[in-house]
Amino acid sequence: MTFLDDPHSTAYARATGVAYLTIAVAGGLAILAIPAQLTAPGEALPSLDLIAANRGLHAVGLGFDALMMVAEVFATALLFFMFRATNPTLSLAAALSRFAMVAVMAAMLFFQAGRLALIEVPSLASADAAPAIDAVLARMHFAGVGIWQLFFWVHLMILGWLVRASGRFPVLIGWGLTIGGFGYLADTVLNHLWPAPWLELPTMVLLGIVTLSEIGFALWLLIMGQRAASDVTGRRAAAL
Repeated sequence: MTFLDDPHSTAYARATGVAYLTIAVAGGLAILAIPAQLTAPGEALPSLDLIAANRGLHAVGLGFDALMMVAEVFATALLFFMFRATNPTLSLAAALSRFAMVAVMAAMLFFQAGRLALIEVPSLASADAAPAIDAVLARMHFAGVGIWQLFFWVHLMILGWLVRASGRFPVLIGWGLTIGGFGYLADTVLNHLWPAPWLELPTMVLLGIVTLSEIGFALWLLIMGQRAASDVTGRRAAAL
C-alpha cells in the first residue's frame, strides 16, 4: 500500500500540492514570462520575427508548456479522488472540465507548430502570404485561450464548492476559488465577446483573488495537508 491509496492522507495532499505548484511555476513561465519576451511592443501575441530570432527561448517555453500539462493530468486525477467521497458526481464534473481545459491547451500547440513551420519551411507560403497565415494561426491560438478559460471557470466553481463542503480545508480558500474563478469568465468575455472598458478592473481583481486562492490552496496542501476524517464531522454544515 502506498500513500496514493489513501486520498485523505497528508502525504496524498502533499503530492497534490507538488503537482499544483509545478503547474503554477511552469504555467507562469510558459504562459506569461517567456511569451512576454517574444512579444513586440504594442502587440498582444508573440511576434514571428522575435520567435525566429529567439528559437531557444521559444523552445524552453514549449518545454514548460509540456511540463505544465503533464502536471495538470496528475493534479486532475489527484483532486478527483481527494473529493470523490464529498460528492462523486461533482468531483467527476470538476475533473472532466479541467481535463477538457488541458485538451484545449494541447490542441493550441498545433497552431504554434504551424507558426514554426512558416519559419522552418519558408516554401510553405510565399513572402506575401506568410504574414497573413501567421496572423490567422496566432488568432486561433488566442481564441484557444478564451476556450480553456471557460472550462477552467467551470472547474473552479465546482472545486471551490468541494473544498468548502469537504470540511478538510479552510472555507476561505473555497470561496476564493469560486468567486475569483469568475475572473476567467470575465477575461474571456472581455477579450473575445464584449471589450467593455469597465470590465477590466473587476476582471483584474477577480483574477488576483483566484491566483492567491490557488497558491494558498497549493501551499496548504503542501504544508498542512488535510484534516483527518475524524476531524471533519460537524464542519460541513458550517462550511456551506
